[in-house]
Amino acid sequence: MGRNTRKRRTPLATKAIAASAALALGGGGLIWANFYASAHESNNQTWGGNQTKAATAQVATISCPDVGQKLTNVPNAARQGVATELANLDKQITEAYNRLASTRQSQTNDPSFVQNAIVAPLKEKRAATIDRIRIDIQRVGGSFDNALKQLAACTTQTANQTNAGGQQQNGGQQQNGGQQQNGGQQQQNGGQQQNGGQQQGNAGQQQNIGGQAGNGPVAADFVDITKVAPNVQGKPRRSGNASTGTFTTRCGVNANKNFNTDNVIVAPGVTNGAHHLHDYVGNQKVNAFSSNNTFLQGGTSCQNGSDLSSYYWPVVRIQDGTQDFDQNKDGGGKEGNVGKILTPVQAQIKYVGSPASKVVAMPQFLRIITGDAKTTTNGLANANAHWSCTGFENKVQLTQQYPICPQGSKVVRSFAFQSCWDGKNIDSANHRTHVAFADPASGVCPNGFKAIPQLTMRLVYNINPPTVQNGQVKNAYAVDGFPEQLHKAATDHDDFISVTKNGLANKIANCLNSGQNCA
Repeated sequence: MGRNTRKRRTPLATKAIAASAALALGGGGLIWANFYASAHESNNQTWGGNQTKAATAQVATISCPDVGQKLTNVPNAARQGVATELANLDKQITEAYNRLASTRQSQTNDPSFVQNAIVAPLKEKRAATIDRIRIDIQRVGGSFDNALKQLAACTTQTANQTNAGGQQQNGGQQQNGGQQQNGGQQQQNGGQQQNGGQQQGNAGQQQNIGGQAGNGPVAADFVDITKVAPNVQGKPRRSGNASTGTFTTRCGVNANKNFNTDNVIVAPGVTNGAHHLHDYVGNQKVNAFSSNNTFLQGGTSCQNGSDLSSYYWPVVRIQDGTQDFDQNKDGGGKEGNVGKILTPVQAQIKYVGSPASKVVAMPQFLRIITGDAKTTTNGLANANAHWSCTGFENKVQLTQQYPICPQGSKVVRSFAFQSCWDGKNIDSANHRTHVAFADPASGVCPNGFKAIPQLTMRLVYNINPPTVQNGQVKNAYAVDGFPEQLHKAATDHDDFISVTKNGLANKIANCLNSGQNCA
């Protein structure tokens, strides 16, 4: 979906994978290309430091700073215009990525092609867009940090210089505030490398960066879960004032195939603002042009007719050579999201309480995004992905790799949303700072924040286990994502808009505070 400064350590994510939700609209991206350059030609762009290019680097990237994450103070009157320009930044990266993928021979023939024909024009477009953001903000009396202009430049990198390669799960540093069904889990994957810069193919096949569309995943994105050391830790100890109840809402698995590639939270008014496909359950009238009034008229897939909330997440696809309805559409095959769309066999949506205090009711129309759709570019600071298998959820949770489950076990992806609210705002300029994670050890919210019911989600899929042979993965599966993010497991994310009627928000809070298990 989409592309603070206040960061709390995430429930179910690493210390390196800190708190907050953000799918990331905002112009951060990573572009893969075949790049031949002088052995001593250095990058002098402003972001990412100086680097020396390999003489015959088979694969290179262009890493673009995520402008949206830096915009923490945008006046309300400017937010629509700014959101539109941030969506333009994402569109520019997508177009540049597609140009890279379609000009392999030109890149091979001309060492300066990527820089002159793709990188430099991209910088010019980004600079103009960032300036329009400045104008939008200053026009309504807001202040603009001119340092943001430096974020126009993108850097070229080889595969092992990026967040896509050479990273290992960091053996015991991931924190997980422990407020989901899986416990307070530290995340790690037994030292398994994520990508290690492995490129599929050879110098003549640079476009084949794994996956059915040539943009991932690769073999190193998968791990046999039976070979990963247990990494799940205990939950925070409950205080005497803990809210110990649960509230389950049954909203289905999107069997009616309610899809779109919009993201009304981060890209309102922008068609295909997510550049990938979402499953929707709950509210049935959610697209780029929806408003709070629309939500109230939307109807719901939930059994409880008072739950008009929208719960949406990127679809999972099996890459076995099959195609789906969107093979030739924006957000689908035209942007590297290919394969058969899988419907979950189970989608559990549950609200849980705080181990440290009572909770207050969620405000109407509260928006929360958890995870980061651009971790390949941004790093893992806001990642909140959790992958496991049935029978292993209380032992192993993965963030940077997809699990290969044993026969008879199903793939599980789970989320634990931010559970602290600033008490004032239903959204924020970067869709992060109005909510936060509780302290992972104590469950206490940051100063100035109030505990709210924590939304947790558990999606279960029937997937035939992928196989890895000779460094190649067959029958891979992956979440949809921005095309330049290479379908990494860490890019998983989830979106939520709270919409209730007939006092349901208060009923949920009262249920949790009284220690009941409600549905």
